[in-house]
Amino acid sequence: MKYLMKAFVSFLLLLVTASALGYFFWYKPKFNHKIKHPVSSKHVDVNAATLMRLKQKAAQFKVYNQSDEYDPAYCFLIDMKIASGQKRFFVYNLEKDSVEAAGLVTHGSGSDKGTAALYFSNTPNSNCTSLGKYKIGGSYNGKFGLAFKLYGLDKTNSKAFDRFVVLHSHGCVPEEEVYPLPICESWGCPTVSPTFLTVLKKYIDKADKPIILWIYY
Repeated sequence: MKYLMKAFVSFLLLLVTASALGYFFWYKPKFNHKIKHPVSSKHVDVNAATLMRLKQKAAQFKVYNQSDEYDPAYCFLIDMKIASGQKRFFVYNLEKDSVEAAGLVTHGSGSDKGTAALYFSNTPNSNCTSLGKYKIGGSYNGKFGLAFKLYGLDKTNSKAFDRFVVLHSHGCVPEEEVYPLPICESWGCPTVSPTFLTVLKKYIDKADKPIILWIYY
């Protein structure tokens, strides 16, 4: 009886091993399949209120860009009404009227006055976020690695370049939402996670004309 039980257990182990190996080799092509991420393949669901504000800004941008000076296909929109622990940086497809990517982004430490509302300023050394439209300029490697120069196009952010406000990444910014917790703050730069910056870089590199980044509240 003892030997019979051992033989039965050995048979079961052999059967399980054979099944596992069969499963692995049968589905192996799926595991080895390289997943491609084309720049324009994604669609991100956002709540109705946020989407309405995005569509309003996109419509305003189309009017602003009638001279076709900036990229007509995409714009980057940052909705500062959304808590920092939630995704509020959106890649907006102007041709399809849809959101293709979204990520977390910081606001300036000077914009946080300890209340629910944020404070914005164009003043040097204020460490505040400045509202308005920015032209995304050339890339460079700075203190935080890859960064893109930003040129303020409105009175509310006209000093952005002189304030060294740039688009860059930092490891303190999470990849996923942490709300109701806040994320880290910057000195006024729209700072994203390293992974999200690589996503944004694809759009910037692909565009024939400068992409507009619009921070609004």
